[in-house]
Amino acid sequence: MTSLLPLWITLSYIVIAMLIGLAARGGRAMNSLEEWGVAGRSMGPVTLYLLIAAGSVSAYTFMGAPGWAYAKGVPVLYVVIYLGYLALVAWYFGPKVWAFGAKFGHVTQASAIADRYQSPALGALASLVMSVGSIAYAVLQTIGSAYILLVMSGGAIPVWAGVLLVLVAIAIYLYVSGQRAIGKTNVFQGILMFAVAWIIGLGAAHHATGEWSFAAVFAEVQQRNPEFLVLPGGGGDMSFAFWTTSIIVSMLSFMPPVWTQWMSATSARTIRRSATLLPTYYLVILPMIVVGFIGIYSLPNLERADTVVLEYAMANLPVVLVGLLGAGTLAASMSSSEPFIHSVALSWSKDVLQPALKLSDGKAGQLARWLIVPIMAFIIAPLAIAEPGNLVMILLIGLGFASQVLPAFIGMFFWTGATAKGVFAGIVTGFLVTVALITLWPHPLGIHGGFWGLMINLPVFVIVSRLTAPVPADVVERFFRIAAPWQLSSHKAEGSPVAVHPGK
Repeated sequence: MTSLLPLWITLSYIVIAMLIGLAARGGRAMNSLEEWGVAGRSMGPVTLYLLIAAGSVSAYTFMGAPGWAYAKGVPVLYVVIYLGYLALVAWYFGPKVWAFGAKFGHVTQASAIADRYQSPALGALASLVMSVGSIAYAVLQTIGSAYILLVMSGGAIPVWAGVLLVLVAIAIYLYVSGQRAIGKTNVFQGILMFAVAWIIGLGAAHHATGEWSFAAVFAEVQQRNPEFLVLPGGGGDMSFAFWTTSIIVSMLSFMPPVWTQWMSATSARTIRRSATLLPTYYLVILPMIVVGFIGIYSLPNLERADTVVLEYAMANLPVVLVGLLGAGTLAASMSSSEPFIHSVALSWSKDVLQPALKLSDGKAGQLARWLIVPIMAFIIAPLAIAEPGNLVMILLIGLGFASQVLPAFIGMFFWTGATAKGVFAGIVTGFLVTVALITLWPHPLGIHGGFWGLMINLPVFVIVSRLTAPVPADVVERFFRIAAPWQLSSHKAEGSPVAVHPGK
């Protein structure tokens, strides 16, 4: 490909995203946690729909997922299960989390945990553990962004330069407009991604089979490479155990940016309306997976599976579509990296540094804005330039760590007897086991290391909770009046004023 048109289309996207992000501020002061962190809880149903959708549909839609379809085949369908589950989670838990934030003043996930267990130390621990998964996710998206610029420029923009270009652009509008920039840019990015995905998917299917549907693609794969249509997949390395446990740890990870998005809504009803429509947006991933399957028999010798859509488009589609693909892929990666970077900075300031340094809310708000710079410069940029592993595997490892915070959510929504020491012990134990079973003895018996961590984490959490002092009754009552009021009613019927005793 010799035309510069695709590169200019892709670079134009960055300029447009920056202008939208900068304009999102609208003259408001951004030094408060409430405004910079959750946009003053002002987002309506359409903005929230595209904010959540575009935020959860990331670079893996255009690179990781087609790459897995190309390299492994049907194991990629874990993504479909995971996305469907995200919509259910948003519908059920989103309104409750919004009520916590509106009534108790929470602006982060970890601040809700600290409040529920009356333990700033536990909030800080949850923040740091969740940061592992969040940073892995942001690194994954940044790698995707840089690679798009590398390909579109024909190598003139190397990976390190692409990483810096994308991170600087995000840093500027995140600093200026915070969560409002994420909301406005995600509206633009969400519409662009959906249109580009279907145009490219249908165009590729028509070019490969002569039809405007996907059925002929799978018929061709079944005839030439049937092993890609059953587990353990084309590479023979995706066992039923690892595939299943990878899905489970993904489903049990309540990622912090999602929590922040819910708290940015105008009302609980807004979240439920947006969540009801979310599955319609997740159709965006279908055409990209199909292009991965086309690559199995049309591009059999790719060095890097994640590039299958790009390689196919550059070899077979018009340059305008290649440019739109570059812009769409960049939109996917930037729309997902910016909320994760934002949430890490927000939580480190609010939940780690504010209690440790005894900062005021005003100082914490200013610090959160500036923290995006060192987080990008000293953590995300070096890791992205190093390009560790393939994109989907980075995500799965990050989610394995994030899932270790599950006990905190069990005690927030389901079990009144959970204690701060129980949650603390569970998280620390699960985190250490996950580290060992990902780095020293990777995934024993073909089971995800994060799932092993969770299996040790949960019994430790329950045992220690039963042996330690409960959280004050009034705190548990105000949380469960929102999360599960029927538990309080059943205990009242039994003569107990509130359900606060461990083991109940």
